[in-house]
Amino acid sequence: MMDKQSKIFISGISGMVGSAIASKLLEMEYKNIVGSFNTRSPEFLFSDPRNQSKPPFPGPRFVKIDLTVQKEVDEFFDREKPDYVFMAGAKVGGIHANSTYPADFIYENLTIQGHIIHASHINRVKRLLFLGSSCIYPRLAPQPIKETDLLTGLLEPTNEPYAMAKIAGIKMCEAYNRQYGTRFIAVMPTNLYGKNDKFDLDNSHVLPALVRKFHDAKISGEMTVTVWGTGRPRREFMYIDDMAEACCFVMNLSNDLVDRCFVAYPDPCFINVGTGVDCTIAELAETIKKVVGFKGEIKYDTSQPDGMFQKRLDVSRLSGLGWKARVTLVQGVKKTYAWYLGQCGKPSDKKGPD
Repeated sequence: MMDKQSKIFISGISGMVGSAIASKLLEMEYKNIVGSFNTRSPEFLFSDPRNQSKPPFPGPRFVKIDLTVQKEVDEFFDREKPDYVFMAGAKVGGIHANSTYPADFIYENLTIQGHIIHASHINRVKRLLFLGSSCIYPRLAPQPIKETDLLTGLLEPTNEPYAMAKIAGIKMCEAYNRQYGTRFIAVMPTNLYGKNDKFDLDNSHVLPALVRKFHDAKISGEMTVTVWGTGRPRREFMYIDDMAEACCFVMNLSNDLVDRCFVAYPDPCFINVGTGVDCTIAELAETIKKVVGFKGEIKYDTSQPDGMFQKRLDVSRLSGLGWKARVTLVQGVKKTYAWYLGQCGKPSDKKGPD
């Protein structure tokens, strides 16, 4: 287990995942936390009285680092010598963003991963957690998707560059474990959402984009909201606090369990993290419509892509270790919309890596 005095580094602490992990660690009374940010200072996340997860003691230290610059990453690790690393910094986005900026997605994510993983090895980090994505799996993978389904078929074209970068991160962790005896592990989350998400209409994921659409339509008095695609694809969604709890749970497993479940080659060095429950995009839209209080009609733009028809993770490995998600979709959407209203309905204009 991580000692309470261990120095913990969270890359991308200003992002949705990084800030949630930091809040969870503070709740667990880990006090020696340092987080990196690039374009958006995270201080408001841990000082805003509207942040209900704010702990009653001082928050993390923040360091501005461009994770795509190797010199900055190397100097940080040489100076700080973290014991544990949570890799939450990445360039992320939905179908539109992935389709519009494929080169940015593969270049920036490969670069960030390479710099942090190698620096963690050089500086003898005790354990590293790499945050992947369920898009690593083949577009026609059997449902629910098991960890062993990786690299068994073609990827979904709409986010292939991002998926390739995440697969490379998994394989890099695996390679360092085999060659150097490190304990670099990875979690593959399903679709995440919650407080501190991106709510802009062009580059965010489907759930926050729909929250924004329904909210704006309600405020402006519009009578229709348009949803991309047919509404038939099925997706699994997990509230961000559950994801943060799962990450901390995995990082606190005993060395014996980590070695047996993640490091022992050729078993996967990663684990699925999700709820194990999915819904159609149409069902999601109806849920958000009800929570927001929009009274109009939902229309579907079938000229836009659906992406994979279904993507539901098999979470039996994680549940077998003793952890399960707790927040239902309705509960999570209510929490997310309440947080969004607390921000005065203003979306993040941040487009780069956290």
